[in-house]
Amino acid sequence: MNADGKRTVLGTRKVLAVSFFNRPTVAVARDLLGTYLVRRYHGRESAAMITEVEAYDGFRDRGSHALRGKTARNAPMFGPPGHWYVYFTYGMHWMLNVVTRERGYPAAVLLRGVVGAAGPARLTKKLHVDKKLNGLSATKKNGLWFEDRGVRVSKGSITFGPRVGIGYAGLYWSRRKWRFWVEKFDK
Repeated sequence: MNADGKRTVLGTRKVLAVSFFNRPTVAVARDLLGTYLVRRYHGRESAAMITEVEAYDGFRDRGSHALRGKTARNAPMFGPPGHWYVYFTYGMHWMLNVVTRERGYPAAVLLRGVVGAAGPARLTKKLHVDKKLNGLSATKKNGLWFEDRGVRVSKGSITFGPRVGIGYAGLYWSRRKWRFWVEKFDK
């Protein structure tokens, strides 16, 4: 990685460093497309390319869990970049987010899809994600991390639109085009 955290090495398996996540949330969200989520679970390693994400950024973002301040549930969002924020929703699904920006500023990227699992609940089921990862760093040591494997996503192949399921946030926040997805990847 270069000094600003961008991926620069082609054809390798490079674990994304904390510096990648200590940047503006929307940029991190876009740049996660084409990277891999790698999971070590019960001694087996699997990987899936990220295809869809959503950004949640700051105290004023009316779609964010941080809108009403820090709570026991959202505390990981206020933590250091490159850590997991995992929460339970609808009484049945785990949602996986990675924290961005500096400690104390609540921001995260929701991982919405990977190749072979469209939708955030399917993603967490595929990768065996639950509350045990909440607050942990996105590292090999903790069994779930990101890798750059040389896939390049051109700006023209990224589609962006409003985030899903936040109509309650009002027109300004619900119409922010902070959801990014891609269907074709450049090699």
